[in-house]
Amino acid sequence: MTKSNNEFAPVLESTLANLREARRDFHPVLDIKEFGKVKTVSAGIATVSGLPGVGFDELLELSDDLYGIAFNLDEDEVGVVLLGPCNRLTAGNEVSRTGRVMDVPVGDRTLGRVLDPLGRPLDENGPVFSERRSPIERPAPRIMDRAPVTVPLQTGIKLIDALVPIGRGQRELILGDRQTGKTAIAVDSIINQEPDDVVCIYCAIGQRSSSVAKVLADLREHGAMDHTVVIVTEGNDAPGLKYIAPYAATAVGEYFMEQGRDVLIVYDDLTQHARAYRELSLLLRRPPGREAFPGDIFYIHSRLLERATHLGDHLGGGSLTALPIVETEAQNIAAYLPTNLISITDGQLYLSPNLFELGVLPAIDVTKSVSRVGGKAQLPAYREVTGPLKLAYAQFEELETFARFGTRLDENTRRSIEHGRRIRECLKQPQFEPTAVPEQISVLLALTSRLFDPVRLDRMPEAERAVRSAVKRLPEEIFRPILSGQDLCREHRDLLLRTAREALAGMASTTITEVNEGTEKS
Repeated sequence: MTKSNNEFAPVLESTLANLREARRDFHPVLDIKEFGKVKTVSAGIATVSGLPGVGFDELLELSDDLYGIAFNLDEDEVGVVLLGPCNRLTAGNEVSRTGRVMDVPVGDRTLGRVLDPLGRPLDENGPVFSERRSPIERPAPRIMDRAPVTVPLQTGIKLIDALVPIGRGQRELILGDRQTGKTAIAVDSIINQEPDDVVCIYCAIGQRSSSVAKVLADLREHGAMDHTVVIVTEGNDAPGLKYIAPYAATAVGEYFMEQGRDVLIVYDDLTQHARAYRELSLLLRRPPGREAFPGDIFYIHSRLLERATHLGDHLGGGSLTALPIVETEAQNIAAYLPTNLISITDGQLYLSPNLFELGVLPAIDVTKSVSRVGGKAQLPAYREVTGPLKLAYAQFEELETFARFGTRLDENTRRSIEHGRRIRECLKQPQFEPTAVPEQISVLLALTSRLFDPVRLDRMPEAERAVRSAVKRLPEEIFRPILSGQDLCREHRDLLLRTAREALAGMASTTITEVNEGTEKS
């Protein structure tokens, strides 16, 4: 026994010496922490006292794993926006500072996940183990760090890609009344991004659970979840979560943009976001303005959407394209929120309930829709084949309205009306059926060349499918110059027209007499 103790004596002596040295070198550092008390609790907010050093937008930790953001910094108290349910929060609970702002996990591990604005998983795939977190509020890139929008973002929707194109780094507003297909356009655009390796982020702000579940099911069914991150707040969530949701989604997208990748983000919708911010502001007794919205409602949306841009090559050349959605009431696009967002964004897609009721889907009103940037990023082949298309379609709509009065029309006017009807039929497109660029170019070229005019209206879908099928059989070498941004050469143009004529050879069944009779009946 004594021998055994003698063997371990040197080891024990060395350990004690190390402990003495560590104790001698240890210098305790006092860490001052501020704690406060909850004074009052309301629906979505709380007032806190006892935090003299708290900063604006600082993250505060409340009881039961509940967090809040310091929003109002008054002399005697702090107004806190709660980021969760406040059922178990009562007056007198302890509040502590975290010394940081709200942040979310970012990185490749967020792809394919469904998260809440705090980065907590809402799917069944476990927590998100991300090595990096990013603050949800960040300054927008400087002007010198931005580059012009030069690359198109193909949505797969013929009407948008041809007449109201969107470029990578653009902000294109989608607005319209309820149930007119706004979300459907955004989902179709996300589904069409897989071949182009564009990261997509879908941010649902205060949406019904059933609506969000349908969008998720559609994305999974069409294989789009692999390149998509979904940020969700439901209708019964705290208004604070709805308020930070778009900023959190943008932070996730900015990570990929800084890696040199192209990102598409959908905010569905900013009407709910503005209402949540109005609710918080009124509860915090901020002065109301027009329609009871606070005076800085324009600023909260502008600082969000200004983060969407195309970075310069010295920063990797990535882009963040934003598709904000806003809901109108009774087709009033001159209301407060729509006009604010129209002035912030680079164009808008207006969805008309009248077109929706007539079955013209997507129900985009071409005369009220515009893209202020995307035309410069549109492929040259589109500009060549769609030059007269928008004007012809606008003139057709005016002539069609005039023809309803029963006025006798001359032959040229009747031909214009029939041509316009075929333009409208050709621009119709079912959901979840994106059209590739070569097929779009071929169909639009046949349309502007009036090859569809002899085809009966009820056979237009069949005729379009015939042209698309014939084009698919052409060699890929024909379309490589088009996709690379070159003009449509005369040789390839003639080949496409010849292919379309052969596909439509057996469908030219409408005579001039039938056209005139159909116009008089309508």
